[in-house]
Amino acid sequence: MLKFCNSYPSTVWVTIMWYHPNCSDGGNWEKAGWWQIVPGACKVAFGDDLDDVNRYWCFYAQAADGAVWSGPYMRSVPHQAFDWCEWTSQSGARSVGYRLLDINGYDDYTLTLVP
Repeated sequence: MLKFCNSYPSTVWVTIMWYHPNCSDGGNWEKAGWWQIVPGACKVAFGDDLDDVNRYWCFYAQAADGAVWSGPYMRSVPHQAFDWCEWTSQSGARSVGYRLLDINGYDDYTLTLVP
């Protein structure tokens, strides 16, 4: 299970990307989002054993006040809830930079977003 907790003083929204070989658009990763997490709360973004999928996961988070947790892996995402293959896009989508997350072989992982 991949869980995100919000220790930031503003509401955050999270999207994740995980290894999914031969996704329908020809990519090898799937991306989904947005989980809205109010300060002090947690949300499960992926409910199965993480290590059964891959050691590496990616995430991007943004806060209502403009703060972001990002990385170098640019992918297109819509503004509303979604579940797409890595190269899927649509008119009006935007690019965000996913950050690599090494779960180190754990089946469950909790990431706490902090200031």
